[in-house]
This record gives sequence, C-alpha cells and structure tokens, in this order.
Amino acid sequence: GQWDQALKLLVEMASAQVELDTITYSIAVGACGKGGQWDQALKLLVEMASAQVELDTVTYIAAISEFEKGGQWDRALKLLVEMASLFT
Repeated sequence: GQWDQALKLLVEMASAQVELDTITYSIAVGACGKGGQWDQALKLLVEMASAQVELDTVTYIAAISEFEKGGQWDRALKLLVEMASLFT
C-alpha cells in the first residue's frame, strides 16, 4: 500500500542524508492513517519529536483526521488533548 511506500521513502531520504521535515513526516503519517496503520502513524509522531522535528497543527490535524476516519476515537482524542496543551 501507499503507507509502506511512504515509510520506505522516508528511510531512503534519511539514508541519502536528506533532511526529514514536518511536511515529509506529515505525509507519511497521513499515508499510514489512510492505510489503517495507526500504530505506525503514532510511531512516526514520536520519531518526529525525538528527531526534534516540529509537530505543528497541520501534522496533528492530519493524524487526528485519519484516526477519526478509521474509528480510532480514543487515539484521536488523545492527540487533540496533546495538541491543545502544546498550543495554548
């Protein structure tokens, strides 16, 4: 699926020493969400934070939207609370 291609592309970019930024991670998070790979999407959010890549409102909203569409209400709510605490 597209989610595994997105992850492979992230690995290839990192191997080629291309800087992974908010946009590249957000696209991969969205692809994982669309593919129903909720745990992988969350792992990418954690990876972003540990790599000190900015998690902005666009990233959070993309993840929340995909979780909501997939019926992952508990995860969507947790991210919404996390986002609210960071941006208030």
